[in-house]
Amino acid sequence: MNAIEITNLHKNFGEKHAVDGLDMTVPEGAIYGFIGENGSGKSTTEKCICGLIPPTSGQIKLFGKDHKDGEARGKIGVLIEAPGCFPNMSVWNNMKLQAANLGIKNENEEIRRVLHLVRMDGAASNKFKNCSLGMKQRIGIAFALLGTPKLLILDEPINGLDADGMRIMREILADLTKNHGCTVLISSHILGELEKIATHYGIIRGGRMLKEMTAEELNASCPTYVYIKAADMNKALAACNNAFARVEFDEDKDEIRIYDKLSAEDVASYLYSNFGIAVTELGTAKISLEEYYIDLMKEGK
Repeated sequence: MNAIEITNLHKNFGEKHAVDGLDMTVPEGAIYGFIGENGSGKSTTEKCICGLIPPTSGQIKLFGKDHKDGEARGKIGVLIEAPGCFPNMSVWNNMKLQAANLGIKNENEEIRRVLHLVRMDGAASNKFKNCSLGMKQRIGIAFALLGTPKLLILDEPINGLDADGMRIMREILADLTKNHGCTVLISSHILGELEKIATHYGIIRGGRMLKEMTAEELNASCPTYVYIKAADMNKALAACNNAFARVEFDEDKDEIRIYDKLSAEDVASYLYSNFGIAVTELGTAKISLEEYYIDLMKEGK
């Protein structure tokens, strides 16, 4: 079963088409990286899924049921923008209020459970205003996890975090899907971090889905290449173009990329033996999610 199925979704704000015929599928148990530039319709789509705003038209199903169905809605946990906490109250008391709002029984036990899941056991007595950005993001996720939702919708939860904060967030999300049966829909502009945890991707532009793919499909679409630099780059580029099937010049990094199935040593040896070109820098790398995304955006334009 799919956790989310969206068909031909439209959301208009007056003359503006924020979501324009979107189709989207999030399999149960996935960490779905929802990617798109600012204004592409990500947050609007998430708000439609959660019922925070009504779609203009189209269909949204959650676990096979209409998204307005009470049972389906009860399976969602949401963190969009920032957690709604009282700054002068402790983390624990903020959690108590949210548990009361949700009508959760045994709220103390449930609060301890979710704080443990997000690595915040020792911060329950802290005032919310005194928590770091990373802690506040984890508190927001703890809010969303109250009541054991089967689907977690997170809008930019890792933006602004330092390296350690992002590592902790990755560990939390991986734990939720692997050990607690949760599906995660996460949007972020930090594509390098998404690439480390996502099992599926949806790339959106102008309110429309450009591409949906699994992590395995992304990996197959992102080839490994040999990169080189030389003292005479023009001569090296001409030699590579004559010798190899697929060669590109990356202006941003000022390097030549060869996508043929060759080792870096083979390329360097060939250039020196045949043309006397001394390579000053070489290695192998793989196209990243960020590079794939940028290329897809260029194609979309």
